[in-house]
Amino acid sequence: MSPQERASRVGETMFAVDVASKDTMGMELLVVEPGRAVIRMAVQPLHLNGHQICHGGFIFTLADSTFAFACNSHNKNAVAAGCNIEFLKPAHAGDVLTCEGLEQTLQGRHGIYDMRVTNQKGEVVAMFRGKSAVIPGTVFPEEEGA
Repeated sequence: MSPQERASRVGETMFAVDVASKDTMGMELLVVEPGRAVIRMAVQPLHLNGHQICHGGFIFTLADSTFAFACNSHNKNAVAAGCNIEFLKPAHAGDVLTCEGLEQTLQGRHGIYDMRVTNQKGEVVAMFRGKSAVIPGTVFPEEEGA
């Protein structure tokens, strides 16, 4: 199995059961490649806070979900060991947010990943950096040497 085939299968397997991202938040998984993922989400009225802008928690969830797909793309179970986010521009109802996550480094059990959340105009809404930790197991079973 090629690295791309592995990453695609990880994405399909995880997204099929990701009730939070897919069903609750209305996210759409666009791309999973080795060390990279892209997810899109339309900002709906249910995402708005008291200022009538997208609640930061929803933007964080978009970035965190993208992070999960990027860091699990090698089919080694990985979880967040830490992260931070910088909110740079508000998002409004009707905006379409796209988050691209890229692996910066993967050494041993730990990886560093950067997420860029942009709106439909290409403006950067938020930047998120996550540190992953590999834990036992795989997203889907593979034969030894695959």
